[in-house]
Amino acid sequence: MSRDTVVAGRYAKALYSVAVDEGITLQVEEQLKLVVEVLDNDAEVKRFILAPRISQSDKLNVLRGTLQGKVSEAVMNTVELLVKRGRTDIFAELLAKYIKIEGDALGIGYATVYSAYSLNQAEQDSVAAEFSQLTGRKIRVTNVVDTSLLGGLKVVIGDTLYDGSLAGKLTRLEKSFNDKQRR
Repeated sequence: MSRDTVVAGRYAKALYSVAVDEGITLQVEEQLKLVVEVLDNDAEVKRFILAPRISQSDKLNVLRGTLQGKVSEAVMNTVELLVKRGRTDIFAELLAKYIKIEGDALGIGYATVYSAYSLNQAEQDSVAAEFSQLTGRKIRVTNVVDTSLLGGLKVVIGDTLYDGSLAGKLTRLEKSFNDKQRR
């Protein structure tokens, strides 16, 4: 486990604790997603935040202006603390750790569903309901289109892969035939 992962985990635990006290755990998750989107996906903002010649106070002023009214005080304090400590590189890891802590505490599981085409909301809800019964947790679905799939779905929850893809079924069928031939 890298040092950044450990550090992000500590910040995530602290932030989750504050979010629980304030009753805003799900809102903090959404706000962290916004922060990661702003800092990781905008090349200009990223370059600005990482620039060594720009003072911390200038960086903080820009971030405050950008995030003001969009994030809670708890998230803003975390952002400011990470900037002051030069840890702006761990926001994505912080979000991942926060989501894991939140999911464990609230009984929420996160499923990445790979499909040959984009699933509509009803299909995503159906997958979520089926895997909620299987895992005993409320499942949130993120759909990823994988054009290499001929049909069916691959679902990843935590470290577990549920392969219902056509290729996976054919592989299992082939293995079954090979096993029978060896007997």
